[in-house]
Amino acid sequence: MIGNDWDIVLKSVWNSEGFKKFMSNVKKEYDTHICYPSYDNIFNALKNTSYKNTKIVILGQDPYHGEGEAHGLSFSVQKGVKIPPSLQNIYKELYDNLKIEPSKYGDLTPWAKEGVLLLNSVLSVRKDEPASHKDLGWQLLTDHIIKLLNLKEEPVVFILWGNFAREKKKYITNPKHLIIESPHPSPFSARNGFFGSKPFSKANEFLKKNNIKEVNFKLPY
Repeated sequence: MIGNDWDIVLKSVWNSEGFKKFMSNVKKEYDTHICYPSYDNIFNALKNTSYKNTKIVILGQDPYHGEGEAHGLSFSVQKGVKIPPSLQNIYKELYDNLKIEPSKYGDLTPWAKEGVLLLNSVLSVRKDEPASHKDLGWQLLTDHIIKLLNLKEEPVVFILWGNFAREKKKYITNPKHLIIESPHPSPFSARNGFFGSKPFSKANEFLKKNNIKEVNFKLPY
């Protein structure tokens, strides 16, 4: 289904009757409403970052609900789409923290290839209806994914921005891992502690300390 080791780690989920029924309901939503990301891109986060290669998790809430924006990676938009305000603030903090110039694009796929799992808690949304799929049942899957990552022997950095993401802290109990939390990068909250929080350097310092190759946050375009 995914094409990497997530298929093994999540085999019991994929094969369960409950999940099959759930995905049937998701498909019904896509058949009767305009939903994002495209059906083929729902699991893009897992497809781009395998379980084994996950070094950092950046947890989002649900996909962007505007036309052509979401493509299955939290905080990321497709190339050519206007960069959303939250991502503009992420780029600003990235520059202040690591002096990496902001990309003119909002596609974070290179981060995913570097081992950053860009996971939304809810993996789909109706067009122009934010949080419209929050009660569909996605959290059962994505909370399970967080719990599975918590079981990893290799240290993982969990970056939790905003209250919604911080609620997931209860699933991260393994002392080998690092939790970095701050307010959300949204324009409404970024100045309350997101700016100046230095999540990127903190994450890489932790990886380096644990003999794990650091993530290159420079976007190559």
